Amino acid sequence: MTKPNILILMVDQLNGTLFPDGPADWLHAPNLRKLADRSTRFANAYTASPLCAPGRASFMSGQLPSRTGVYDNAAEFRSDIPTYAHHLRRAGYYTCLSGKMHFVGPDQMHGFEDRLTTDIYPADFGWTPDYRKPGERIDWWYHNMGSVTGAGVAEISNQMEYDDEVAYNAKAKLYDLARGKDHRPWCLTVSFTHPHDPYVARRKYWDLYEDCEYLLPKVPDLGYENQDPHSKRIFDANDWRSFDITEEDIRKSRRAYFANISYLDDKIGEILEVLETTRQEAIILFVSDHGDMLGERGLWFKMNFFEGSARVPLMISAPNLPATRIDAPVSTIDVTPTLGALAGVDMAEIAPWTDGEDLVPLAKGGERSAPVRMEYAAEASYAPLVSLRYGKWKYTRCALDPDQLFNLETDPQELHNLAESPEHAGTLQTLRAKSQAYWNLDDLDADIRASQARRWVVYEALRQGGYYPWDYQPLQKASERYMRNHMDLNTVEESQRYPRGE
Repeated sequence: MTKPNILILMVDQLNGTLFPDGPADWLHAPNLRKLADRSTRFANAYTASPLCAPGRASFMSGQLPSRTGVYDNAAEFRSDIPTYAHHLRRAGYYTCLSGKMHFVGPDQMHGFEDRLTTDIYPADFGWTPDYRKPGERIDWWYHNMGSVTGAGVAEISNQMEYDDEVAYNAKAKLYDLARGKDHRPWCLTVSFTHPHDPYVARRKYWDLYEDCEYLLPKVPDLGYENQDPHSKRIFDANDWRSFDITEEDIRKSRRAYFANISYLDDKIGEILEVLETTRQEAIILFVSDHGDMLGERGLWFKMNFFEGSARVPLMISAPNLPATRIDAPVSTIDVTPTLGALAGVDMAEIAPWTDGEDLVPLAKGGERSAPVRMEYAAEASYAPLVSLRYGKWKYTRCALDPDQLFNLETDPQELHNLAESPEHAGTLQTLRAKSQAYWNLDDLDADIRASQARRWVVYEALRQGGYYPWDYQPLQKASERYMRNHMDLNTVEESQRYPRGE
């Protein structure tokens, strides 16, 4: 049986509540809407961890951070952990990455045979939080609210430069694959950094949202004193007292964020056009690593389990999957076993290495009974937080904080914590028991603290004397490109053309 090609389109910090069934009607995203129309759309998909590196390591491995050890944005992703790139490559696939995956550590490939760009973020331990110093802000890398007060228009930025390069290389690779020099099936992962803050957008996309009705959050700032304990920690980590956030700042930030969704839509449209014009067929998966609160409740960015931060878009277009909406909660850790199933890989080869479930049966009308699990143990936390999405319920537990229990059917904005409600005591007890069966918070906290302490020693040591970075250095073999004297011109012109000439 011929194995299908696979194109994975990943974006960064895209709020899943904006994708209830593909992109919301008011978003200017025609290419994503067209993709949604032929995809299985998972309306309630969640990240394994609402932060870049932990969420991405879990997405690639199908394992929670408590198994990968990638607790935060400076935790090493060990090279002995199998990823979907390993599983597919082992099954005969060519695997390639263009863009961000926020790998930390000396292994910058994790199963990819080729990598077309460097990463946008550092690969060392410099961003390690320290539970031994609760309340400490590390200003040179912690988020602050300058992303909100600085929102607006720019024609180029650090992130635009990066994503322009990601799209360019992805399109070039698709053209190269079309030439047919490699007869293996391929899996190309294209991973953008937008619409991640800072909230800065090009004028052509900014202008699309001049009259947008959604430039203010549904739930305004609750005020610091009315926030739950973890949200207060996020406010403090974001240095909120140093900034005066106005309504205009909020409008501009959300407008730029929406504009960058349209920017991404154009980039994705360009990639899909190359796929179509070169007559290549592929399974297409669209996903984000985590969401963005976008000012809801006064919160920005991610780092919590509220819907804006933890819920992500997830769509799969495949020949044997229906174009339909699935409401059952699912996780990004389900992607690795699902890709294996779609690629015809023996699931026994993947099952020992994943916490996720194959989504193909669910897409075809089956049911899911297991809760979706999430973990967080990075900046703004002083002890790990864990959460379950189980049916209509979301339950969150942390040793430092009161429990949280929300009914997402009746309270989609998560404003009414039912954990202290006598009438929901049975539900709380059931979900607490499930959570305790999955997690021993004392053991997890000890593992996290040990990991942080080791990394601080290693980082400080490696910054003394000569420094050799782990950042991926893209290899460009200039002497193997275009026309060189060890090549036959006739062969070059013929082999590099697609379709071939007469």
